[in-house]
Amino acid sequence: MTKNTQEAPDEGVDFIADAKIKVVAAALPNVVFDGWTDHVLAEAVQDAGIGQGLSHLAFPRGGVDLALAFHQMNDAALADRLAAEDLTSLRYSDRVARAIEVRLELIADHREAVRRAAALFALPIHAADGARAIWQTADTIWNALGDTSDDVNWYTKRVMLSGVYSAAVLYWLGDDSPDMEMTRAFIARRIANVMQFEKVKADLKDTPVGRMFDIGPGRLLERIRRPQSGPEDMPGRWRH
Repeated sequence: MTKNTQEAPDEGVDFIADAKIKVVAAALPNVVFDGWTDHVLAEAVQDAGIGQGLSHLAFPRGGVDLALAFHQMNDAALADRLAAEDLTSLRYSDRVARAIEVRLELIADHREAVRRAAALFALPIHAADGARAIWQTADTIWNALGDTSDDVNWYTKRVMLSGVYSAAVLYWLGDDSPDMEMTRAFIARRIANVMQFEKVKADLKDTPVGRMFDIGPGRLLERIRRPQSGPEDMPGRWRH
C-alpha cells in the first residue's frame, strides 16, 4: 500500500511530461503564425487529444507555459546530446562554445518559434520567466560540462553564460550564413571576451585594490554557497 502511494506522483509527472511533448509538437506549426498564445494552446490540446483537466495541469498559465515547455524540452535534449559527445579533446572555453552551438542546432528548424518566444519573454510580465529559462539553459550546460563549483563562482559562471547564450540567440535569429558560420564566430568572440575578463580578475588579485577587496567584500562572498537542490533552490546557502 505504501509502495503504491510513493509511486503515484512519479507516474503523474511522467503523464504530464508526455502530454507536454504531444501538445508542443502539435502547437509548433501554428506558433509560427500566431505565437505562443492561449488560442494556439487550445487548438494544440485538441489536436493532440489531451483532456482539458490534464491540459490545465501541464499548462496552468496558458501560452507562456507552452513556450516554457518548448524551451525545457530543448534543454533536456541538450543534456542528452552533450552526454553523448566526447568533448575531452577541446579546451574548456571551446567546450562551452560547442555546448551553445549544440543548443542552437537543436532549435535550428524552429527559428520563427524561437523568435516568437523571444518576443513573448521580452514583455515585462514574462521577463522573469524568460530570465529563469535562460538561467536553466546555462545551468544545464555547466552541469553537462562537469562544473563542481560550490561557492560564488557557481553563480558567476551561470550569469556570464546566460549573457553569452542570450546574445547568441538574438544574433542567430538574424544569421543567414551557411551552417551558422557567423553565429559560431560570434560565440567564439563573446567567450573570448569572458576569458579576458576572467584574466583581468585574476591579475587584479595581486594588486592593492584586489587585496583590499579580499579582506572586505571578498570575505562575505566566500560564505556564499550554491543551491542545495539546484537552481529552483535559489538563492542558495550562506555558510556561517
